[in-house]
Amino acid sequence: MPNLSTEAIFILVKSLERGEKRNFKLYVKRNSASADLKTIQLFDALDKMKVYDEEELLRKNESISKQQLSNLKAHLYDQVLSSLRVVKQSENIDLQIHEQLDHAKILYNKGLYIQSLRVLEKIKTLTKQNNQVTYLLQVLFLEKKIEALHITRSMQDRAKQLSEEIDEVNARLDDIAKISNLSLQLYGWYIQHGHARNEEDRLALDSLMHDPIMEKVKSSVGFYEKMYQYQCYCWYGFITQDFLMHYRYAQKWVDLFDANENMKLIETAQYIKGLHNLITSHFDLRSFDKLNETIAILENYSNTPIVLNNKNNLIQSFIYLYIAKINKHFFEGSFSEGLAMIPAMEAKLKEIELYLDSHRILVFYYKIACLYFGAGKPAKAIDYLNRIINWKLNLRDDLQCYARLLHLIAHYEMGNTEVVNYLSKSVYRFMYKMKSLSTVEEVMFNFLRKSIQSGGEENSLLNSKAAIKKSFTVLLETLQPLTTNKLESRAFMYLDIISWLESKIQGKQVQAIIKEKFLAAKV
Repeated sequence: MPNLSTEAIFILVKSLERGEKRNFKLYVKRNSASADLKTIQLFDALDKMKVYDEEELLRKNESISKQQLSNLKAHLYDQVLSSLRVVKQSENIDLQIHEQLDHAKILYNKGLYIQSLRVLEKIKTLTKQNNQVTYLLQVLFLEKKIEALHITRSMQDRAKQLSEEIDEVNARLDDIAKISNLSLQLYGWYIQHGHARNEEDRLALDSLMHDPIMEKVKSSVGFYEKMYQYQCYCWYGFITQDFLMHYRYAQKWVDLFDANENMKLIETAQYIKGLHNLITSHFDLRSFDKLNETIAILENYSNTPIVLNNKNNLIQSFIYLYIAKINKHFFEGSFSEGLAMIPAMEAKLKEIELYLDSHRILVFYYKIACLYFGAGKPAKAIDYLNRIINWKLNLRDDLQCYARLLHLIAHYEMGNTEVVNYLSKSVYRFMYKMKSLSTVEEVMFNFLRKSIQSGGEENSLLNSKAAIKKSFTVLLETLQPLTTNKLESRAFMYLDIISWLESKIQGKQVQAIIKEKFLAAKV
């Protein structure tokens, strides 16, 4: 991944669309007496580069000295952002409000107090219509400043009214800050650990959810208070595997946007994430028709101008749409068909790698590995799992652990007995260290170690197909009851171990077993 701190200007330039590049040059020429030739020269040089290389940059642009480069990059960065502000202003309500606030301040500084207050009144209406509470507070503070210094209104209770308005807005902002913080804490917990592993995890999550703010915002009618409240329940339900709760609040999340259409334009990424959670909940609840229906909604929305013309929205929709499509293949047991997506998916990932965080890439690698494993291609699965294992990241302990477990099982599938013998010990140690070792994993490790032992008739399961089948049957009977235990069933969310065991017993591919279950459930 690139170094964002040292390559910020390069990444910014590479993110620009063709029209944005053209507008930048027009902006510079329009707002600079000298046409800022060196700035444009640097811009063109960065635009042509595939990878940032400062030495190459200086070598090919001799008019730019090394001493000038740092200041020139900083200036270019500011110029690009300024040009984007002009272009994007009409698309963003916050930029529009900010511009109007600037106008109100200019009028105030010129002593035109009444005109300033008129502008502020318009902004106030705009902020309320679009739930922009933060800007509303700024409006009220400027209004208070004007009213405190100048006699502008005849209303005797104006001071009292302003004070009450400010108190009300401050109280709302305090609630929004607290509930959004809680939502972020829960999501951060998931990014770090994944699903709840044990009773200790559950108690920690329950403690977070007992925050007084959860009770306070229940009666709120504000958009953001509701949205973050639904998110909290959504994360909690998902992490603790209460999939019905996850579904209910994901649906409330999406419904909130459907009831406030203008907020889809303002908080587009949040709406897309809400759809993603709703899709995930349908997958977890095995609601096939609703899964397809919601994927179609997301796909249609991904082709609207608000998504297509916004890089952030475009990336978000791409990530969640592809994850949804992969999950659909997992659902249907159509793993081989799912492999056809991978070349286009990887090409897109390469295209947007500058914008992707490590977590997203980690999830994609694991999903692709599962696709290959389910399609009966363990060697290809190992390739992607190695990327996760060799990538030293301090996040998603769960995926780190299950990538190693699937890696172990893939080698077992290939008959790599020595590798399995070595890996089983190292994976066991890793998972124990991560405090991720459940009964399911304990049983799996014991089985794998036993099954690859070559010495002694009693322990060698490789010497007899009948013995192997029997051992798989015993393992299945041991694990089957654990699927209904929420703290133990965590393992089955990452690996469909049950279907894998059934495939070994019946002598079929994993995807064939899952497809049979899917077709049977549809009847």
